[in-house]
Amino acid sequence: MTEQVISVRRLEEADAEAYRTLRLEALAVSPESFASTFEAESAEPLEWFAERLQRNAVFGAFRAADLVGIAGFFAHAGAKQRHKGVLWGMYVRPAASGVGIGRLLGESVIEHARRQVELLQLQVVSTNEPALRLYAGLGFSRYGLDRRGLKDRDRYFDEVLMVKVLDE
Repeated sequence: MTEQVISVRRLEEADAEAYRTLRLEALAVSPESFASTFEAESAEPLEWFAERLQRNAVFGAFRAADLVGIAGFFAHAGAKQRHKGVLWGMYVRPAASGVGIGRLLGESVIEHARRQVELLQLQVVSTNEPALRLYAGLGFSRYGLDRRGLKDRDRYFDEVLMVKVLDE
């Protein structure tokens, strides 16, 4: 078997259709992992996804021409919070997992964030052990727990709050 090369780059407006497809897959496959819902985002037009790519730094992992993973970043805008940013929306297609794509995406977001903020924060569902291990391996540490942070229908999900200090 030949090794498949994975490349990571920031997504552009031209990637909106592939991004929309993968984002909706993420929301359908792992609804407990995201604050948004499949129902809400599937109702949005393609232009909404293109605008999201313009407003946020969203990175995509590609196997050849196929988008197989995504992760986003935004920096807070308020005067007293602009030193903080958020890693959000991480998802790797199950068929592409286990080969380091999540790590590559996380490293890309961290490198981008270093140029803009001092702290990078994230929230991850407490039962998502693979994601918790990934983020710990990237240097994130736990600083809190948001009990019942997400509610999907009648189920609650606790979220682990994590941070990585970027200017140390």
